[in-house]
Amino acid sequence: MITDLILEDLVAFEERVADAFNSGKIRAPVHLYSGNEVELINVFSDVDSEDWVLCSWRSHYQCLLKGVPQEQVFNEILAGRSISLCFADYRVFSSAIVGGGLPIAIGIAFSIKRAGGDNRVHCFLGDMTAETGIAHECIKYATNFDLPIRFIIEDNGLSVCTDTRSVWGDRASNLSSVLNQPNVVYYKYHSVYPHAGAGVRVQF
Repeated sequence: MITDLILEDLVAFEERVADAFNSGKIRAPVHLYSGNEVELINVFSDVDSEDWVLCSWRSHYQCLLKGVPQEQVFNEILAGRSISLCFADYRVFSSAIVGGGLPIAIGIAFSIKRAGGDNRVHCFLGDMTAETGIAHECIKYATNFDLPIRFIIEDNGLSVCTDTRSVWGDRASNLSSVLNQPNVVYYKYHSVYPHAGAGVRVQF
């Protein structure tokens, strides 16, 4: 583990962000985590300081578990950058574009392999993103070229505010073709927070 943060630390941080957002101190969107603290701590037990972490717009926990100091993360969120947190010194980057981090993660992994490095890339994506073409292409490419990367699919069952299965008109997930890949980690969780914000309507 890079840090000694525990579940309670992560929960307390998001609660602090939620309070700041609900009181109008953050004049920009925030996307909060909850219910997946154990899973993320387990994922980061296999992440080294020299590894790269690519995230979506929901990345507070990843930044903290990668070793970014809590106050540094919180100040960036206060400045309105919750959905695009990037800390180059800690090799953790976020993208507010659906699937935006995937091709970048592939490029980093390919460069590591070409340079003969022993570090890795860890790319996080949600269940909706995992259904898109870019996700399947990147996972297939990484598998075929044996790139030093793993994909962590975080399934909260939602695509923004809509059930992911309803979006695609499916009763079951179409992820079976990627879930059997050795470089894919998958877990389900349920969040107490809405897609954006913290449950209170705030007018910017």
